[in-house]
Order: sequence, then structure tokens, then C-alpha cells
Amino acid sequence: MGAAERDAKLVIRGGTPLRGSIPAAGSKNGALYLVAAALLSAEPVTLRNVPEVADIREMGRLLEALGATVAIDGPTVHVEAATLTETFAPADLVASTRASFLVMGPLLARLGEAGCAPPGGDAIGVRPLDVHLAGFRALGASVSREGANWVARSSRLQGARLFLDYPSVLGTVNVIFAAALASGTTTIVNAAAEPEVAMAADMLNAMGARISGHGTGIVTVEGVPRLHGCAFEVIPDRIEAGTYLLAGAATRGSVEVTGARADHLDGLLSKLTEAGVRVDVTERSVRVTASEPLAPIQVQAVPYPGFATDLHAPMAAALTQATGVSIIHERVYDNRLLYVGELRAMGARLTTGGQSVIIEGPARLTGTPVRALDIRAGAAVVIGGLCAEGETTIRDIGHIDRGYSRLVERLSALGADIERLVP
Repeated sequence: MGAAERDAKLVIRGGTPLRGSIPAAGSKNGALYLVAAALLSAEPVTLRNVPEVADIREMGRLLEALGATVAIDGPTVHVEAATLTETFAPADLVASTRASFLVMGPLLARLGEAGCAPPGGDAIGVRPLDVHLAGFRALGASVSREGANWVARSSRLQGARLFLDYPSVLGTVNVIFAAALASGTTTIVNAAAEPEVAMAADMLNAMGARISGHGTGIVTVEGVPRLHGCAFEVIPDRIEAGTYLLAGAATRGSVEVTGARADHLDGLLSKLTEAGVRVDVTERSVRVTASEPLAPIQVQAVPYPGFATDLHAPMAAALTQATGVSIIHERVYDNRLLYVGELRAMGARLTTGGQSVIIEGPARLTGTPVRALDIRAGAAVVIGGLCAEGETTIRDIGHIDRGYSRLVERLSALGADIERLVP
């Protein structure tokens, strides 16, 4: 990314209800898992419906540094990892996204050694690697810290029954990756049940793995000697879809996201209904319509199938327009509240206590310069800008680019007055 793109900003002139229909993009988080999973096979893997976001490009560069060939053609990504030349992930490439640690499981399973520094990504709190490392140890690997890297080694992983202290999404996925080529059967208890975890297991099964129970708290992996290539389609992004639905509700509009999976959005849709928003679900779309002011609600951000932590900040922005006092309790990350100061600068009345936010509305938001401090905080100030009077300028939009493909184009299609300015 050049200096001009780093200094790019979004300008939003708010006050217009969003109306219309846009298609769901592929899951950003899920696609990152699948790109890493391609390292488990020496044969070509083709991924379709991949969102065109910065994190995917960064993960592609990381795989190339390990010796894989990666070709990105719009929403299609081709990976061939026939000859891997490195077992240690370069620290400079690991720094950009937390999903980079997912190369550990495949490298350990295929090559018997893997090294990676603690990953980067958003500064939304402590995300310990204990679940990953304990899982590798349970499968028979030796794990140690060597300089900046965590290093795991094993001549042959052995299946085991293991309990995860916390249903970590990335930890669950990494252990599944390692167990897929282990000798014997692995049972993961207290596994994460997110749709993206289930999708990653579905792709491994399409590659010849034997995984069952994915999408529940107990996952069983029967190890196989090798995995073959496959072509696989990424599921719709429930967080991106939820963000646009919240933007529609916040602006008192009517927004449809075609291709969105309502069964992946139960936590959000139930809360929108509670807030007085009309929710219409079909087999092919989800639409929200807010003809009246939002009612205040209480929300707890918890692991799936509860309300998604990645929708906490966008929901907070929407609830600034509710009539009354709303509360959001964060139960997943300990630094999810970076958006609070930015929304306050726009006129939001927010009070924090521990990991909870009290939101008094309706707030008369006014356009002002703000920053996108992480991906979802960026989504929050975008929603705030859409609701605000006057012009909102958002800087540090590289975070937004990591999680939302063609944001300006998609919001413009819903009637938003938004533009991207590059110096």
C-alpha cells in the first residue's frame, strides 16, 4: 500500500435513510481459515466467493513466503502448496492479521515443525495462544518459545481427547488442522461452534479428511495420511451482512442483504426485533425495515450462537438512535471499546464501566473528524456518520479495508452520500 492509500479517508454526508438491496460478500474470517487450510495438501486448492479485502492479500503473501503459490483473481483464490520451503512464518507478515497463526497447524501436521510469532491484527484485547499451544501439546508435539517465535515440533502427531479451556475460534481451527493428518482419533471438547469453524471442517472433508461434530461443542477428527486438493465456496459473511442491516436500522431505512444466512444471524436478528425493527427472512435474503425510532435493548456479546462480538461496535452505533437507555456487555474481548471515544466526539452519550457500555439515546450526532481504530470500530463510526448531521471524515481506514470489500460502492448503492478521498 502506497503512502497515498495510507492517507486515504472516507467522507460521509449523513442524514439519509439507507434503502435498497446488496448481495452478501464471502466471509472474510472464514476465507482466511480456508487459505491457511490449503497448506495441508500438496495438490491445488481453489476457493470461490472470497472477499476482496486486505487481510486476504496479506495471508496470500504469508503463504508465498512459506513456498506456496498463490494467485488471487477477484473473488477466486488458487493455492498450490506442493513444495513448502519454510516452516517458520516471517515475523513482518505475521504482524498484520491474527489469523496468520493458523499456518502453525498445517505446517506441524505436514512437515513436523512450525514456528510463528504471536500474531497481529486489531488491538481489541488479549487473545492468548494457550488454546492453540495446549492443543498441539495434547497431540504429542513439543512446544517452546524460541526468541520471538512459538515453535512446535513432532515426528508424528497422535490423536487425543482434549478439552479447550475456552471455545476459541482460531484455537479450535488450528487444532482441527493439526489433527486432520495425525495418527488416530482426536476429540475436541468445548470446541468453538461458529459457522466459519464448521465451514473449515467441511472443506477439509472435501479434501478427504474425516471430521464430524463440527458446528457443535464436540468435534471428532479421525486422522488420515494425506489430503487432496479441492474447489470450495466460502459462506456469506454474517458480520458484514449484520453491519449493513444495522446501518439500515440506524438510519430508519430498509436494507436487504441477498444471500445472507438468517440461521447464522439469530443473535442479531432477535435483538433487532426486540428493538422494534421489522425483520423479513426468505431463503435467499434478510431485510430489515425501521419505520419507527428504535427501542432500547440490552445485549451481551458472547461466543456463537450468541450475539457476535464483531457486531458489538456497529450495534452500539445503531443504539445511539434508540429512544432510552441501552446496555451492551462485552464477554469476549477486554478492549473492544475503542469506538467509544470516537462516537462521543460525534455527540453520542456513552458511559463505560468495566466491559459494559451504557448508551443513552436518541443522540443528535454531528459530523466531525474521527478515526477507525480497528475493523469493527471503523464500522461503528461509518454507521455514526450515516446517522449524523453534516460531514463526517474518517481516517485510518486501512482497518476498514481489512474487513469490508468495496464499502463505498455498496453503501452508495443503498443511497448513502459517501466517497473515498486519496491525497
